Amino acid sequence: MAHDTGGALAMEVSLETWPMKSPFRITGFTFHEIPLVVVTLRQGGFTARGEACGVFYLDDTPEGIVSQLEELRPEIESGLTREALQARVPAGGARNALDCAMWELEAKKSGTPVWKLAGLEEPKPLLTTFTLGADEPDVMGKRAAEIPYARALKLKLTGDGADAARVSAVRKARPDVWLGVDGNQGFDRASLEKLIPHMVENDVALVEQPCRRGDEESLAGLDAPMPLAADESALTLADIAPLKSFFDVINIKLDKCGGLTEGLAMAREARRLGLDVMVGNMMGTSWSAAPSFLVGQLCDVVDLDGPWLLAADRDPGVVYENGYVECPPGVWGGPSSQTPTPGTAP
Repeated sequence: MAHDTGGALAMEVSLETWPMKSPFRITGFTFHEIPLVVVTLRQGGFTARGEACGVFYLDDTPEGIVSQLEELRPEIESGLTREALQARVPAGGARNALDCAMWELEAKKSGTPVWKLAGLEEPKPLLTTFTLGADEPDVMGKRAAEIPYARALKLKLTGDGADAARVSAVRKARPDVWLGVDGNQGFDRASLEKLIPHMVENDVALVEQPCRRGDEESLAGLDAPMPLAADESALTLADIAPLKSFFDVINIKLDKCGGLTEGLAMAREARRLGLDVMVGNMMGTSWSAAPSFLVGQLCDVVDLDGPWLLAADRDPGVVYENGYVECPPGVWGGPSSQTPTPGTAP
């Protein structure tokens, strides 16, 4: 996408903090609030947004993202294209926020929604998982019962010895749901093998990232009847092919891979290689979920509950209804209702 018409391009970068509804625990971390970076591009009376959380386990912090973007400001405002961005900026939060903002700017300037620009069918609502952070088993069971609208649940497990009880408690509370678990790198081969029979007994449909990133070979030959999904192990397009020997599913997150451009390429490459595809977010508001919602149109498993986990969200935002997530056109990426006034910020 070229920024050579419609007046000068201006970029704004801001750092925001969004509190969570309640503390959210995964292996090794507990989140109380989510710091986010928002990139706003303005050109010819049009405004476009992109949002990034970064990748905490890679030390891709919001503060670092802001620094990266400020260093790139002269190039960006001089007309860096979305295609050139892929080679110029490494995968991560900075490229994600900027890439998504560039997609939306193109959509608004052309009057064509991002989904159509990306060669997708018109988006439809998607069944999404709702995630329960790791906690005492009875607490997790109670929380599962408190969201009867959820039709798919994902449980955070930690490898601390209480995981079998966590799975049992949630399954007892919600015998009706699709159930997946996420180890966030918390298991070794022995602890995973010990838990597998219990997961089979409780009809667990997916195990996400049981092993540490870099220890994928520990999964070789594992007798697991449910599919294994790579998350922390699958950062970018280049990671997909080597993971085929150990995983069945690739979990795409735009903060990891650096934006919608590479996220779509990853989904298509995973399909080509015979792998299933999952989409999620590191965290974020509806401005993070909306571009991922488009990737979700190509996916088998959708985990886009980030805005639901926050105490508040953007307005307008994505809509959760009857276990599905939907992204109305006004949230992000739709044709603009703005009146273009070349050279003037709206």
